[in-house]
Amino acid sequence: MTSKIKLPTYKYYTNGEWKESNTGQTIDIQSPYLSETLGKIQSISQDEVDEVISSAHDAQKSWAKVSLQDRANYLYKWADELINMQDELAEIIMKEVGKAANDAKKEVVRTADFVRYTVEEALHMHGESMMGDSFPGGSKSKLAIINRVPRGVILAISPFNYPVNLAAAKIAPALMAGNAVVFKPATQGSLSGIKMIEALDKAGLPKGILGLVTGRGSVIGDYLVEHKGINMISFTGGTKTGVQLAKKASMVPLVLELGGKDPGIVREDANLHEAAKHIISGAFSYSGQRCTAIKRVLVHESVADKLVILLKEQVEKLTVGSPEENSVIVPLINTKSADFVQELVNDAVEKGATVVTGNKREGNLIYPTLLDHVTEEMDVAWEEPFGPILPIIRVSSDEEAIRIANESEYGLQASVFTKDINRAFAIANRIEAGSVQINGRTERGPDHFPFIGVKGSGMGAQGIRKSLESMTQEKVTVLNIVE
Repeated sequence: MTSKIKLPTYKYYTNGEWKESNTGQTIDIQSPYLSETLGKIQSISQDEVDEVISSAHDAQKSWAKVSLQDRANYLYKWADELINMQDELAEIIMKEVGKAANDAKKEVVRTADFVRYTVEEALHMHGESMMGDSFPGGSKSKLAIINRVPRGVILAISPFNYPVNLAAAKIAPALMAGNAVVFKPATQGSLSGIKMIEALDKAGLPKGILGLVTGRGSVIGDYLVEHKGINMISFTGGTKTGVQLAKKASMVPLVLELGGKDPGIVREDANLHEAAKHIISGAFSYSGQRCTAIKRVLVHESVADKLVILLKEQVEKLTVGSPEENSVIVPLINTKSADFVQELVNDAVEKGATVVTGNKREGNLIYPTLLDHVTEEMDVAWEEPFGPILPIIRVSSDEEAIRIANESEYGLQASVFTKDINRAFAIANRIEAGSVQINGRTERGPDHFPFIGVKGSGMGAQGIRKSLESMTQEKVTVLNIVE
């Protein structure tokens, strides 16, 4: 009789200690591509959430008094520890969220770069002053000194697809700005998040400044969001969840990074070979499990046939399989996600779309699928798939492309492919999106650029400087000068 292998049980983190929950309950974390459980995470109680938030408040008062240079030293050490742990972290990311091995390692390195840049940006942000007599009738005896002060305790909720990078993108600016953080990783992504915080713990961060909580959304999800001890929320995830969160958060400041349905608009004068290259990379990297993935192509009908041939050639060259082999197309995060993607394909085919290539499935693995002659009646024209399918919608004019792009509930990014720079700017100015890429794929980086979603794609701005600004608030001190 063979004994079962004992699975690692990961603890939650509070007040500088790793703890097991008093509930005695855990949640199994399954690998999306290995038929095995990777480990267990704690399912903590609401009382334990209270303790984490209370510790964060106590610690934040002292942390706010710590000099920028001293805060910087902790974060520099964190970045160093992330690099020291990059192989271990990359393996956890790969196994837990099914990201290609090379991309997982790049995520860790990018995260260390992000942390270091955040430190430098924070060190070079300064307050301002204003003289009273610059306003009509104002007095020269008044001087306003405007500084940025921390908000308090930031609730950072990260997604599964970049479980280290998008978590650190919240945590690093919050800490540099003098806040404490309560970090809630996505359940599928918790192991990666826990390992990332192990690196921060090794950096010697003062106790209580950061707490990591894991558990069932039904128990602690709303409780965290509605907790009176939370002073700001930074959330990355689905639009439906984000909308519910915004309703429950009431007066608490929010930054929300939500879903997208990013169009790639291809004009008749575009360099089709370049456009095809960027579209394929934008649509299919990490199986399309990116909020900024190109999720539909709006191509002028006069060049559509040529573009589809080029796209088909490149789609069929994409590697499909295991993340351990650095495949571009890997199994989706879970069966529910794969089912949803397959339903979108089935609906399109039933309504007359042409399968150019793909429409093959093995478990959670959806083969890269190119759909031509997609119409506005098909769900795939509007729904965010978060999977490796790309619908081609043929249009007769720029006006039609702009209309279809803007009728989406989302407004994250868009791409415009054209040789006419004047038309590119004219189209970009009319697209309802936070960012428009001209002759390039939609993507998040570089990380110091502002990252903005409008409509159903979010609210507030990210990007390193923008995050530092959103996680602080202005405070005015007026000096009344007596002559």
